[in-house]
Amino acid sequence: MDMPVNSHANYHAHFYQAHVEALRTSINAELGLYVGNFNTKPVGPHPQWSFQASFTADDFDVFVSWCIEHRQEISVLLHAVTGDDLRDHTE
Repeated sequence: MDMPVNSHANYHAHFYQAHVEALRTSINAELGLYVGNFNTKPVGPHPQWSFQASFTADDFDVFVSWCIEHRQEISVLLHAVTGDDLRDHTE
């Protein structure tokens, strides 16, 4: 995972795979970030089971570095929160 550019105020990261509950717990416990419910089916534009972590530009570098170190082979969609949900999840 290459280090993305921090150019927005707020972000979401969606973690995909059925075995990410421990990662979800760690994001909240270690980083103190909000994590959403773990979806056990595809929801909206997300093709697999997933959960969402929300973070700000101030958290960006720490969070992305943490993901690079801990995500292993888990797929992550990281996107800015622009107000255009369709574009945020597809471009």
